[in-house]
Amino acid sequence: MEQRHLGRTGLRVSRIGLGTLTWGRDTDEHDAADQLKAFWEAGGTLVDTADVYGGGDAEYLLGRLVERLVPRRDLVLATKAGSVPDPERRFDGSRGHLLAALDDSLQRLGTDHVDLWQVHAFDPLTPLEETLQAVDIAVSSGRARYAGVSNFCGWQLAKAATWQLAAPGPRTRLASTQMEYSLLQRGVEREVLPAALDLGIGLLPSSPLGRGVLTGKYRGGVPTDSRGASERLGAFVEPYLDETADRIVGAVSTAADGLATTPLQVALAWVRDRPGVAAPIIGARNARQLTEALSVETLSLPDEICQALDDVSAPVHRYPDQDWSTL
Repeated sequence: MEQRHLGRTGLRVSRIGLGTLTWGRDTDEHDAADQLKAFWEAGGTLVDTADVYGGGDAEYLLGRLVERLVPRRDLVLATKAGSVPDPERRFDGSRGHLLAALDDSLQRLGTDHVDLWQVHAFDPLTPLEETLQAVDIAVSSGRARYAGVSNFCGWQLAKAATWQLAAPGPRTRLASTQMEYSLLQRGVEREVLPAALDLGIGLLPSSPLGRGVLTGKYRGGVPTDSRGASERLGAFVEPYLDETADRIVGAVSTAADGLATTPLQVALAWVRDRPGVAAPIIGARNARQLTEALSVETLSLPDEICQALDDVSAPVHRYPDQDWSTL
């Protein structure tokens, strides 16, 4: 699998990442082991998790599998901290919470460092410089090699990245930002992606298959064995089951027929090769689904297909993104 630099750093990652959102909850140890082995054998390196995935079970399961199945040195382990199960406060970016969460993650993962540590979300109740100081401490102490953020909007990302570049003293350059990005969700193109490109930050798209909808499996209704039919994830999929999404999925399916491939591969190739993207994160239910996604390595979409998909999925961005004189 092709390797890409993560932003303007020396860290190289596989251009498809393996997600573990459901590990330890909906994905058991057997299926997780099959996925990790298939991913590694395909040349994949970037494995993404978080301290809240499965209440910590995803990290614990990943830690049990690393070394037993795959050498630690062959993986780029990425985790996150900052989300908390508190109805009064969804995110905690305080220095104390973040560093304690990192220590807990390292223990569950069974390693002395992670390759990429990400602040899971912006915390409006904590000064940003305090959150970023935790990032600097994590890297300077060797507990994290590189750092990034997740779910930061455009101004939040630009402020954080600029602070790290401009503030006095040794600071850790932000390597990445993880955001939802797909043909069904192109909101990052308004401000986040331009900021990331300007500041040398690599984008790690989550839900690159539109929460599974871009595979085309929902076109005839919601399959009983799908995430859309599950009590836990049904509400997660439902926003992408409207007429707009159906039109886009139809275009993806038409492109797949013309290329003798699958809608999954077309949708994934589109987002993988967008400017500024380092590695889409794929969350598969089993090794078979993951293997199908990894086979996209051999696919490059023709320019006319990319343009057609761009047109059918184009978000409406007017003032101030367009020249005011044309509005």
